[in-house]
Amino acid sequence: MLINKTTMPKKQKNIDKREADSTYLLKIVLYLIIGSQWLRITTGLNELPIPIGFILGILFSRHDHFQIDRKIEYAVLLMAAFIGFWIPMGLNLIVG
Repeated sequence: MLINKTTMPKKQKNIDKREADSTYLLKIVLYLIIGSQWLRITTGLNELPIPIGFILGILFSRHDHFQIDRKIEYAVLLMAAFIGFWIPMGLNLIVG
């Protein structure tokens, strides 16, 4: 008995690509923690702050498989970078 594939009903897969709320919250917390990390290089009286966490966060958000809205990710990273600049978070490297 031959079965014609065109007459068979196709199964429709309704795949929901939205993330769970817990995943969304975990990502926001992750971006807050990563974005607030700074590398401060101190030489004598000079200090050079580098926003290492902000740069890493931008790289993570560009290659994220399940993306939240990128605008929200960037806003959270920017806010965390400003907070991390004033609060002593990150790594202090004293040269010399």
